[in-house]
Formats: sequence, structure tokens, C-alpha cells
Amino acid sequence: MSWPTPELAAQVNSLPQKPGVYVFRDAQGSVLYVGKAVNLRHRVRSYFQNARHLTAKTLLMLNQLAAVEHIVTDNEVEALILENNLIKQYRPKYNVRLRDDKQYPYIKITREPWPRVLVVRETEKDGARYFGPYTNAGAMRDTLQTLRKVFPYRTCSNRRLRRGGRPCLYYYIGRCLGPCDARCTPAEYQKMIDELADVLAGRGAAVARRLEQAMHRAADQLAFEQAAVYRDKLQALEAVLAEQKMVTARFEDHDVVALARQGDEASVVVFFVREGKLVGRDHLMLAGAADLPDAEVMACFLQQYYSEAAFIPRDLLLQVEPTGRETLADWLSTVRGKRCYLHVPRRGEKRRLVELAAANARELLTAEARRRERLYRRSEEAVAELQAYLQLPEPPQRIECYDISNFQGRDTVGSMVVFVGGRPKKSAYRRFRLRTVEGPDDFASLQEVLYRRFKRGLAERQELAARGHLDEEEARFAEFPDLIIIDGGKGQLNAALEVLRTLNLDHLPVFALAKGAEELFAPDQAEPLVLPRDSRALHLLQRLRDEAHRFAVAYHRRLRRKHSLKSVLDDIPGIGEKRKTALLKHFGSVESMRRASVEELAAVPGMTRTAAEQVAAWLADDQAGKN
Repeated sequence: MSWPTPELAAQVNSLPQKPGVYVFRDAQGSVLYVGKAVNLRHRVRSYFQNARHLTAKTLLMLNQLAAVEHIVTDNEVEALILENNLIKQYRPKYNVRLRDDKQYPYIKITREPWPRVLVVRETEKDGARYFGPYTNAGAMRDTLQTLRKVFPYRTCSNRRLRRGGRPCLYYYIGRCLGPCDARCTPAEYQKMIDELADVLAGRGAAVARRLEQAMHRAADQLAFEQAAVYRDKLQALEAVLAEQKMVTARFEDHDVVALARQGDEASVVVFFVREGKLVGRDHLMLAGAADLPDAEVMACFLQQYYSEAAFIPRDLLLQVEPTGRETLADWLSTVRGKRCYLHVPRRGEKRRLVELAAANARELLTAEARRRERLYRRSEEAVAELQAYLQLPEPPQRIECYDISNFQGRDTVGSMVVFVGGRPKKSAYRRFRLRTVEGPDDFASLQEVLYRRFKRGLAERQELAARGHLDEEEARFAEFPDLIIIDGGKGQLNAALEVLRTLNLDHLPVFALAKGAEELFAPDQAEPLVLPRDSRALHLLQRLRDEAHRFAVAYHRRLRRKHSLKSVLDDIPGIGEKRKTALLKHFGSVESMRRASVEELAAVPGMTRTAAEQVAAWLADDQAGKN
């Protein structure tokens, strides 16, 4: 393969022969690919040696390549860490990446004098203990509810704890040890929390034995009421432990990782084995895996998955040996804080575990393909139904829906969501912050949003006709919809029609969907159209409208939260711009800061104990004033 440009050849030939990370960018500056290398120059030059050895995917990427950047590191492990961070930051098109971006819940045990047990969606490096992720949030909460009968941890806020006074109802029904009223010592409470952590980590058998021994001791001492308490706790704990299936005779901790492939996707299953018991399973999908060997897909998965894992066991049992096995093992050991080993078992019970995980991965990949096929078929049917009901000349492949959100006339915003083929296309979503409208005027707000959207689209189309090409960033509004849906009634519809006529776009079909009655208003029709309640066309319109409302409200809340946080922090003495930014980045909202302890506030970079106490007192007074 020849060099695309002399400039690019010069960039590649000037790369150092050192370990590091390279970044491929296209002509617009977008990141195409992030990779690591022991020798940057040799690795990047290898892309241009012989096209016959390159996959179709790599050739497509190189045809878009315009610039190469690099970052030198001290060793390959540092390069792996940096590569992983850059992939998360840029989500490059040609990297293998975790497609399943759901934020699974974790159980968090806080690092405080009287630790709390919380359910969170993200992990932080704050010294707390995290357990998870849990793919079934309902089952996780049921488990916590059962465990609280055994381990009565507190659920009150730090403010309530500091205020003290009589304990709440939970103490009297045996669901809290009552630290707020000194009904237990810190050592007793911490021992209970440690035992809870052992159970969540899969080491519950030892805790069950201790409860059983305590029950027998109480019975021997004729303390039958206390023995009954231990008995009830033991039964509750055994109910949780009974859900954990014994899979190996050895009392070992390890994760089992296996994958299945189909086209561009890979399905990966992780079994969590603790003390020889299968205590959980995680399932994730990888995109961008086409043309890559299993070893490289496995390496990409391990790198991305365990950078966020709450717990890494000593041993990982893998289906295939990953690319760069030694480097991955060194990196995992660094993250874990202790040595981590990667094994590819060939026989015995460990191999059977790997094969079981692989069978699960194949089954889940097939189920995912069937699910998507069903959704695709339903979406097509819904679009066809919609065409018939609205008497459109063609099926509306691209549908845009608009909504307006404000709070008491302030921070008015508009949203535009796009469905293509009956399914959301989130990359085409747009949001608008109103510029000309003051006060709660939904009609005028809607007109401003529509005018700005289609005026920009017409300008982009003229530019496209003149130049013959526009990149993705330059053509954000150039594509026009086959159908426009307005969230509202007859008034909103008329407001939209006025804008479209002004721009000579009144040929675009536009309807308004009213909430509650689910009536569809059409131009030049006095009576609304009522679609059957069970029609897929109506369900599609409802999903479209609800998504537009959600998108608008989310943006509006973000603006309100930003303004609220800024106004409160601006008034606190001793909290300057740097500390305000650090607090905002760490907590995200005033409510989170109110719930935080002084220790948590002081742990934020740039904060001191005195400043933390000042913030806590100020926020407490602010809340009291609102009440």
C-alpha cells in the first residue's frame, strides 16, 4: 500500500521507537482508532507495508486517515492504561468497544465512621467498597432487603446521625443498630459491616457458621430468645446463600470469561465464582469485532471491563489466550493491588466451567439476534401502519418530534428527536436553548425551534449544492424528515404550520399528538384523528413523543441544576472558583453535597477540613431556610 500523502508519511517516519499510544484521526479531526505499541514507529508503519495482509475494516479506516498523533509512555503497561482511557474518552469507530453501555447498579459500602450501604450506578476511587455490577437490579434489592434482617445497617443521612436523639423506627424493629443514639459501639457496627461485606463478596459460609455457633451458645446458656434471633438471621442468610450454586470443590475465587462471535458483534459472559460457588453472571456485547481474531477481542474486553470492575479475583479463567497476555496480567495486578493470573484451562472442572460460560455466550448472542429481529419487524410494521393511517404517499422512514420544556417560564429549552425506520437515532437528536422568547410561551418557543432547525437545514443544503460535499459536523440539519410530530394540540400544530409556510416547507407532513386523549391533529381537519389503542402506529408515536419529552426535560434539568449549584456555592465564604469547580465535578448536585459528610467534602481535591465544615454548615442553613 502506498502512502496516502507525503505529510502523513513524514508524520509516521518521525514517530519515536518507544512504547506508547498512537491516535488515528480523519480530515475533520475525529478519532478513528486508538492503539498501543511497544515500538510506535514500527507498529504504525506496519499498516502501510502490504495491503494483502490487511482486513477490509482496516483498509476502510486507512482510506480516511489524515493524521497520526502519539503519546510516549515508559512501558507497555502504561501504554495499555492510556489506550483504555482514550478509548473511553473518544469511543473511536474502529476500536472494539463495549456496546452495552447500561450502567448496572453496584452495592457501595461507604468509608465513614458509621458506614452506609448504598445502591449506586458508578464506582469512584473514594476508598469505599463496591460489589457488583448486578445485571438484575430487582434481585439485588431483594437480596439487600433480606440481608438487612441479618445485618441491620443504618439508612439515615449523615445529618440525621450528627443530630442524634432517639433512634428511628428501624432500631425498634431490629433493622438498625442505632448508632445515632449510641446504642452500639463503632467496633460492633464495623464488625457487622465487615460480615456483610464478606457475604456480598461470596464468602458467606464463614458468617453462617459464626451465626450457627452463636445460636448454639445462646441455647446452651438457656437464652432462648437470643437463640431465636440468631436462628432467624441464620435462616435469612441461608436463603441468600442457597441461590449460589456450588461449581467447584475447591474454595477458590475466580472469574470465568468466554465469548461467542457473529459478524461485527461478540457476546461475552463472565461468571463470578467465590469460594467455589457461582454467585453471579454478567453479559455484555462488543461492537467492532469484525475481522479480528478471538485473542484480540478477548484482550480488548478484559482491558475495558476490568478497568471498571469493583473486584478482581486472583485468577481469571479464559476461553482463549488474549493478545499481550503478560502485559494484561501486569496491568491487572497493578489495578488489583496483588498478583493476578490469566489461565486458559485445557481439562478438568475449570475447563467445564469455561465451556459452560461459552455455551451461555452463544445462547445469549442468539437471543439478542432474535430480539433485534423482532424489534426490526415490529418497527417496520408500525411505520407501514402509520403511513396508512395518515394517508402518506410513502412510509415515513425519518420522523422528527419536537417538545418544549420550561419551569415557571425560566430556562426554556426545545428538543428534536429522530426515529429512522421506527427506531431511535440518537446521534441525530438536537436540543435548543431559546434565545428570543421570554416567559412561558410554548407557541413562540416552538416556532423559534422549528425556524432555527429548518433555516439551518436550508442553508446546509445550499452549501451542499455549491460544494458537492459536507462532512457530518457541517450537515447536522441538512436531512429533512418524512414526517413531523409536534407534542401538543391544535394550537401547537398551527404555530408549526406558520413557520413551515414562511420557509416554503409546508409540503412536509406535520401532525400534533395531544397528551392524555392521545388525539392526533392534522392540518385542515377540524376533528382529530384517533388511532386504535392497540395499534403499533400509536405506540410508535407515543414512544417518539415520550422520548422528545424526556430529552427536553433532561436538558432543562441540567441547566437548572447548573444554575442552582452555581448560585448556592457563589455565596459560601472561602469557596473560590477552583473549589467550586472541584465540588461540582465530584458531587454533581447540591443534594449530593448536602448528603455528604464533612469527611467526604474534605476529601475533594483542593478542600480542607475547615472549608468542608463551612460548606456543610452553609448548605444545612440554606435547606433549613427553604423549609
